[in-house]
Amino acid sequence: MKTHFLFTALLAGTLTVGAAGAMAAGDPERGGKLAEPCMGCHGIPSYTNVYPSYHVPKLAGQHAEYLIAALQAYKKGERSHKTMRAQAASLSDQDMADIAAFFSTHP
Repeated sequence: MKTHFLFTALLAGTLTVGAAGAMAAGDPERGGKLAEPCMGCHGIPSYTNVYPSYHVPKLAGQHAEYLIAALQAYKKGERSHKTMRAQAASLSDQDMADIAAFFSTHP
């Protein structure tokens, strides 16, 4: 009985880790569709936002992990840009992974 319980626990842990890894991978094709609103600012070379006035960062080629962390920080309010917070508020973790996969695969 103990062996069966241990095997079941190990199998469940493996499946959980596998599912989390699949979600973290991100789908760049889906991410491209989700990223369309982002292109209005981040898709314009050398774009400067009017208010607050600053240079809008280029996202293409950025590391996916960084992009996910930034989106999560905007969603939690840890980063203070109101427009980005509004954009990130409705994104799921999978949406963020997909958007990050899209931007990270473009030069």
